[in-house]
Amino acid sequence: MSSVRPDTAAALFAELAGAQGETRLPSVCAGVVRDGELVWSGVRGRFATADGALPGTDVQYRVGSITKTLTAILVLQCRDDGLLALNDAVGKHLPGIAFGDRTIRQLLAHSGGMNAEPEGPWWERNPGVTFDELTAAMSDAQAVGPADRRHHYSNLGYGLLGEIVARLRGEPWLDLVRARILGPLEMRRTSCFPEGSAAQGFSVHPFSGQLDPEPAYDSGAMAPAGQLWSTIEDLARYAMFWIDPVPEVLSRESVEEMATPAAADPREGLNASYGLGLRLIADDPHLLIGHTGSMPGFLAGLFVDRVRRVGAVTLGNATYGRVASLAPDLVRILMEREPPIAQEWVPEPPLTQGVELLGHWYWGNTPLTITASAGILQLTGGLTSRLSPLGPDLYQGRDGYLAGEKLHVIRDGDTITHLNIATFILTRTPYGR
Repeated sequence: MSSVRPDTAAALFAELAGAQGETRLPSVCAGVVRDGELVWSGVRGRFATADGALPGTDVQYRVGSITKTLTAILVLQCRDDGLLALNDAVGKHLPGIAFGDRTIRQLLAHSGGMNAEPEGPWWERNPGVTFDELTAAMSDAQAVGPADRRHHYSNLGYGLLGEIVARLRGEPWLDLVRARILGPLEMRRTSCFPEGSAAQGFSVHPFSGQLDPEPAYDSGAMAPAGQLWSTIEDLARYAMFWIDPVPEVLSRESVEEMATPAAADPREGLNASYGLGLRLIADDPHLLIGHTGSMPGFLAGLFVDRVRRVGAVTLGNATYGRVASLAPDLVRILMEREPPIAQEWVPEPPLTQGVELLGHWYWGNTPLTITASAGILQLTGGLTSRLSPLGPDLYQGRDGYLAGEKLHVIRDGDTITHLNIATFILTRTPYGR
């Protein structure tokens, strides 16, 4: 097992200790991952449980809305298996329900204009209700605005998503989480209810500084929005999944789709944007993806930088404090002190298709270049995109402006005359002259 340098470890712990002391956290745990390993972990505080047991990386805490990322994975699995389309109306899978005209994509991205919380007592602090009870209290009149107008976070939407995947698979949401995510990722200390060593949720009195225990109920139909408990060690495994997706759980392409901005607060742009089940944080010029979490007496954070292959996870047992935002701060400290070393260059493998396309091209007078990297063609210049082969003389853009667009290789006999991608004509000389 690799680790960080002693000076880096000291800086990470100082940040952890500062968050615990400054924001009065009964306990807080954190871990940093890099290149597929948990390379640092730390704990601070003396009150993980009601009897004063110390925190630890194998102690369970509630992760709150990090649960939503697992629900989103289940949805994308259904899409990839052909059981649904992201543009399906919710009512197609939940007939007769309020907000039935909203799409699954909108619920994933919190852009459906739905109310944030279900009607009735505050679901996080009260025993959960059945799905029928949940939907009986729903009404289209509770909408906060039209769909796709803005990002408006909706816990309620994820309750509906959990029911959709359960109906499509014919199994309860929790059983799907266990079998299709926790099992393959070997997250053995993640559960719907506390098992073994688990923290007590607390609130800290604003004036006396004393601890008040917080309740922890079964969230019932709202469980897909925030029910799960986990540990730093398990969350570290989960963070690694977002960096190196496990195909048994979700393909790399689907993870990339989830990590693409789908909705944002127009006042803050990418710093407050959301993908499909993932929060996105701009850390110029980098992008962190993950989620925050809160339930009564608990706070959590998980963020990774997929390009630099690093991430951080945090757990605390308080209603307020610097826990979720601590995760991005730990990533920044690691990168400032131990920036990633460039990967060793090795010769490219032989291309199975596209050798003729390598080299210089022109879009009008604008110079472009097609190169190969890891067996994938890369178009750079005025138009930039990776290109995947679809068939003879046919490619598809994987990202950038040309994502999803088809590139056709046009020939005169055996000679390539030009390339056509989304009506952009590329020739070997300016304007093909």
